[in-house]
Amino acid sequence: MTTDVLTVQGLNVSVGDTSLVSDVDLTVGPGERVGLIGESGSGKSLTALSILGLLPDEVTATGSVHLTGVAHDLIGADERALSRIRGRDLAMVFQEPMTALNPTMRIGDQIAESMLIHHTRPNRSAARAVAADLLERVQLPADLLRAYPHQLSGGQRQRIVLAIALANDPALLICDEPTTALDVTVQALVLDLILQGVLARSSALLFITHDLAVVATVCERVLVMYGGRVVESGPVREVFTNPRHRYTQGLIAASNLETADARGRLTTIPGSVPSAGHFPSGCVFRNRCPHATDRCATTPAWSGTPATGYACHHPAGAPHA
Repeated sequence: MTTDVLTVQGLNVSVGDTSLVSDVDLTVGPGERVGLIGESGSGKSLTALSILGLLPDEVTATGSVHLTGVAHDLIGADERALSRIRGRDLAMVFQEPMTALNPTMRIGDQIAESMLIHHTRPNRSAARAVAADLLERVQLPADLLRAYPHQLSGGQRQRIVLAIALANDPALLICDEPTTALDVTVQALVLDLILQGVLARSSALLFITHDLAVVATVCERVLVMYGGRVVESGPVREVFTNPRHRYTQGLIAASNLETADARGRLTTIPGSVPSAGHFPSGCVFRNRCPHATDRCATTPAWSGTPATGYACHHPAGAPHA
């Protein structure tokens, strides 16, 4: 039986009595590419930060997070234990590369640093040689090794962050909206480099985004989040062609140009995502759902398997839905 690279069970994230993420279960298999989608405020980034142990001090997480090859649970692990894992077994590409890079260090030193800290290269000379090779792999010239972050464009900085993340051949790469601030051409390049990077290393990928087209390009399986909960999951093709949860259905309709009206306006989901602590009881989507009934005031059970299913009382395609 294949052991999953990442196993998240019953993840809950909160600030005081306010719940931000509830009962999230998530697995990523060896070499698997999994997308995590949803509107801003749905809990995607908080889920990623919980896995990495990077939540702010006032935010607490419960549940369990296990990474292949690591004996202890990452939830509740101390900073010293987590530091041994980050950058080696588990790496992340953040949304804003300027805050992910040290403005006072040259690019070559930043790429080499992770290899030296985790002793994956014997000395600085060997680490810098690998750093030069990584720059070539992300299609940047070797002379940028001596550059500082402020001398680079946003697309170049994001490729540097990717090079750092891949330096130690991590078992799992997490990407959190890595192309949001980039233009379309550079976005396509970065996505291609991410895909090449994980395929070359047989790394697993957890890709967080609100862009359904990106998920369709990069991922094999997708989880849909709303209100801090996973509301649907399954193979990308199956979820995108036959969405069952009404929120997933709304997301797909809102991104489909063929559904635009005569004035070119796309279908929209009514209302907006409530702030944390203000989600309705029962189904968290019911106050925006045109199919909601009194039954939706109770929390819907999960239908299907852990990997493929949905949580909706009136799923699309069901009789009398």
